[in-house]
Amino acid sequence: MASQIRASHILLMYQGSMRSTATRSKDEALASINAIKAELANGAEFGALARQHSDCPSGEEGGDLGKFGRGAMVREFDEAAFGLTAGQVSDVIETPFGYHLIQRTE
Repeated sequence: MASQIRASHILLMYQGSMRSTATRSKDEALASINAIKAELANGAEFGALARQHSDCPSGEEGGDLGKFGRGAMVREFDEAAFGLTAGQVSDVIETPFGYHLIQRTE
């Protein structure tokens, strides 16, 4: 089992999520992240969608979070990311920060 992995993500925040300045509702954020997931399923490139949609500053880098070890991220994100194989994209994950799609890159 890897002690460190590398992953990218797309984050959609909503009103009331941690550190959020978003004006979208939780339902709007969920609908939007599911639409992005559908675009990925139809062959869209993860990094391009991250640059276009992510509320995280990492979006400018295609969502790249670099390498990190277990426990560096909030529990829900950590469990999802470490449960993926390289190249795999998660289902929609909710954390206190909002909704994420995670792609493990290494």
